[in-house]
Amino acid sequence: MIVTKFGGSSCANSLQFKKVKNIVESDSQRKVVVVSAPGKHQGDNFKITDTLHLCYQLSKEQLDIGEIFNKIADRYRAILTDLKLKLPLEEELDLIRNKLIAGSSEDYVISRGEYLNARLMAEFLGYEFVDATELVVFNAERKYEQAATYERLQQFAEHGLETARGIVVPGFYGATPAGEIVTFPRGGSDITGSILAAGLQADLYENWTDVAGFLVADPKIVDNPQRIKSLSYVELRELSYSDSQIIQADAIAAAREAEIPLLIKNTNDPDNPGTMIHSKKPANGQLVTGIAGQQNFTVIHLNKY
Repeated sequence: MIVTKFGGSSCANSLQFKKVKNIVESDSQRKVVVVSAPGKHQGDNFKITDTLHLCYQLSKEQLDIGEIFNKIADRYRAILTDLKLKLPLEEELDLIRNKLIAGSSEDYVISRGEYLNARLMAEFLGYEFVDATELVVFNAERKYEQAATYERLQQFAEHGLETARGIVVPGFYGATPAGEIVTFPRGGSDITGSILAAGLQADLYENWTDVAGFLVADPKIVDNPQRIKSLSYVELRELSYSDSQIIQADAIAAAREAEIPLLIKNTNDPDNPGTMIHSKKPANGQLVTGIAGQQNFTVIHLNKY
């Protein structure tokens, strides 16, 4: 089984949705799909999560959210209309708007981008929508509970996933036992995908984005650097010291701990093999995997013996 996560640029509009569908349907092992909220795209140069956060701030100050919220709504309306989907979107939008005005928590508000995108994607793929609140557990102190989450995931694997054609799960958030929405830090959909891959004991965790994996060096500094075909999780952490925002090492800690391979792929270039990340350094004969660095930066390593 493959857990497949698509980032904000990969599902920003109806055209990207179609690319996602082609990718998912090309391999029947892609039974678990995790999606981010829509990111920037040509014509609408804003991220849904950032705009939801702005709505929350405006509402908190008792300012009008109408124009900003409609920009968010229009993005989803365009996807719904273009793909001829039947989700009762206006009801969902009204519920979110009313809760926002009534003073819902910030975590609830900013999580709705992933929620709505997952609802639309599930219908488009013909997969079952499973809310992250049913799978990802936070305690009453709003701390992520790995053991409880893995227990739920194993139960779902035994009783729900086997009979489903596939599922779509919104990234970025989970819930407390009382049902309170809690979000991960930014980049949280990567965390969700990693957790699901580990908890469901997937064979592979795919992370689809708008670049075809890691490069040996920063292309802003080095002309035409080669793509890194494979590297280890340890090497990934070292490369995270660069300005690359492909994926942060901390965001995929669960997959790393479970020794599940991670494949970074480009939604816009699916035939590109991307970069495979393993638990151990691949025997590929490379003496140097990549070059990374930052200015005004100190690294301290502590080892316990």
